[in-house]
Amino acid sequence: MQEDLTRAKTLEDLQSTTEALREEFGVTHVVYHWVNSVGERFGCGTYSSEWVDRYLEKDYLYIDPVILGCLNRFDPVNWKQLDWSTKATRDFLKEAIEYGVGPQGFSIPVRGPNGQYALFTITDSRSDDAWEAFIEERKRDLILIAHAFNLKALSFEDGNFSTIRPSLSPRELSTLALLGKGRNRAQAAAELAISESTLRVYIESARHKLGALNTTHAVARAMSAGLIVV
Repeated sequence: MQEDLTRAKTLEDLQSTTEALREEFGVTHVVYHWVNSVGERFGCGTYSSEWVDRYLEKDYLYIDPVILGCLNRFDPVNWKQLDWSTKATRDFLKEAIEYGVGPQGFSIPVRGPNGQYALFTITDSRSDDAWEAFIEERKRDLILIAHAFNLKALSFEDGNFSTIRPSLSPRELSTLALLGKGRNRAQAAAELAISESTLRVYIESARHKLGALNTTHAVARAMSAGLIVV
């Protein structure tokens, strides 16, 4: 798997690696999110777009015990070790589980030389005992993978990653262009003569290729890269 990361040249490659890791480890989700030296945010992983959109809509970044608990840590953390004592954090976890995140999680904070910050996370629905045993068995592998992801992210930045133009299909570009012009999903699907479920596939594919955190972010990334004009 680390060889796949070494060969990765695009965010789409990183996205494919998270999906492969999910299958290899047999977990519910694998996610890698990083902030580069100038504050740009990138993400790849297997969370649903509905959960990502909900997370951003509710500004959960400011109450998420995983984010807050890892900001000043350098060591991996089992989510059970974090502070979930407030009603807000308990409600947040309940909603995350409803969106398919899973009640168990293990996050590894990683830092780069110029202020880069990253978080590699896996989640699952195992029992507490089964999760503890799984982490104990695979912890070393997970830490190595987290650092391999970070090395690749740093190489993207060192190589002026912003100039890399992801390869989006004509349908993906048309979808983002229509959404960028203010069409809602139903209107965009009607104009393209496809179902909303098919439109969602194009949105998700484009989002992953662009390393975008949600649909709005994907449209913005496509515009800044000169892939679409609205």
